[in-house]
Amino acid sequence: MDVKIEESWKELLKEEFSKSYFLQIAAHLKTEKATGATVYPPGQQIFHAFEKTPFGQLKVVIIGQDPYHGPGQAHGLSFSVPNGVACPPSLQNIFKELKTDIGLPIPSTGNLTPWAEQGVLLLNASLTVRANEPASHAKIGWMIFTDAVIRKISDEKKGIVFLLWGRFAQEKQDLIDQTKHHVLKAAHPSPFSVEKGFYGSRHFSRTNELLMKEGIDPIDWSLDSADHTLKEI
Repeated sequence: MDVKIEESWKELLKEEFSKSYFLQIAAHLKTEKATGATVYPPGQQIFHAFEKTPFGQLKVVIIGQDPYHGPGQAHGLSFSVPNGVACPPSLQNIFKELKTDIGLPIPSTGNLTPWAEQGVLLLNASLTVRANEPASHAKIGWMIFTDAVIRKISDEKKGIVFLLWGRFAQEKQDLIDQTKHHVLKAAHPSPFSVEKGFYGSRHFSRTNELLMKEGIDPIDWSLDSADHTLKEI
C-alpha cells in the first residue's frame, strides 16, 4: 500500500507500516480491487483524517466505527460526507445536538473538514469498507492500526478531548490515559440510540470548556462559510 499520510503522522506511525498485520491489510485491499469489489473511501482518501489533522495540531478525537458504505459518501473523515451529499441520519442528529447545545443553525453541508482543519481527528476504527456491506473490513487488521494510533496519541500528547459515542467507541477508553486526557462519553447519534443520552450530552460546549481550561483555543463548530464570515467581522 502506498501510504499517503501527513509527515508528522508518518514519522509517529512508521513502525506500524512495516508490521505484518499492516502488510496484510494492503494485500487484502489489493485482492479486493483485483476481484472487482468496490471499496470506500477512494484510495487517496483512506488516510484523509491524518492529512487534515497533523499530529502537532491535534486537540480532539472523535471515534467512528467504519466508513459510510454508500456511493459518494465516505471521504476518510468519520461521520462526514463530501459537499453536495445528503447527510446520513447520525450526522443529522449530531447537527441537532449542536444546535441545542450552542445554538448553531443546522448546516447546509455535512462536510466536517473545517473541524478536522482545527485539530479534530475524525477517526474511524476501520479505514475502509466494501460497498453496501457495513463492517466488512472490521477484521482485516484496521483496528490494530487505529488502536495503535489512539495509544500513540495518549502517550505522546496531553489534554486531548476524546469523544466516545456509543458502546463501540467507549470500548477504546482503556487505550487512553485518563489521568492526562479528557474522555466524554454519550450514546451513539444513530436514530436507534440518540434518545438514550446523545441528545443533551452537550459535548460540543463541554469540549470547548475543557480545551480552554488547558489554555487551548476552542473549536469553531460552525460549518457554513457564512457562519465563518460573520465570526471574522
